[in-house]
Amino acid sequence: MVGEDGLARCSWGAAPDVYREYHDTEWAVPVHGERALFERITLEAFQSGLSWLTILRKRPAFRHAFDGFDPERVARYGDGDRARLLSDAGIVRNRAKVDAAVTNARAVLELRERVDGGLDALFWSHAPAGSPVPKTMGDVPPTTTESVALARSLKRHGFVFVGPTTAYAAMQACGLVDDHLAGCHRRGLA
Repeated sequence: MVGEDGLARCSWGAAPDVYREYHDTEWAVPVHGERALFERITLEAFQSGLSWLTILRKRPAFRHAFDGFDPERVARYGDGDRARLLSDAGIVRNRAKVDAAVTNARAVLELRERVDGGLDALFWSHAPAGSPVPKTMGDVPPTTTESVALARSLKRHGFVFVGPTTAYAAMQACGLVDDHLAGCHRRGLA
């Protein structure tokens, strides 16, 4: 799809503006670092069953509510913090997803002790050697062998709410795979 600016994009990234900005500057760009990866995993879990547009629009509120996705701070959340989050209309108020964010923050901290390189090393160890160039969104799989393995690995390390589909969405968002369509101006630029 060619936008008003003359650039070809994946159809989902053409509009609205928040999608276009995310498509053009973040999606499929390699993400490294514990906090950044924890944020992406958390947001992908919150997106489950919802539109990604909902999450993108609420992302500033999520960042504020979850202390910038600092895993050390989130890992210390208790009942009062859970109540605060569940009453915050700026984010998705789902008890299971809030609890998963806290559980996953604790898992991030434990991973530091168990895996050299922590979450970053574990996450990127599941990057495929390459990926096919999709011609249509229908060519983009919901899961891959690598996302199944990543989900299993994360679960083995105490993470929750990270099934193969969520893991694959995180892999796309964090640049482990480039699922920009053939002809998209962002294809191959990560």
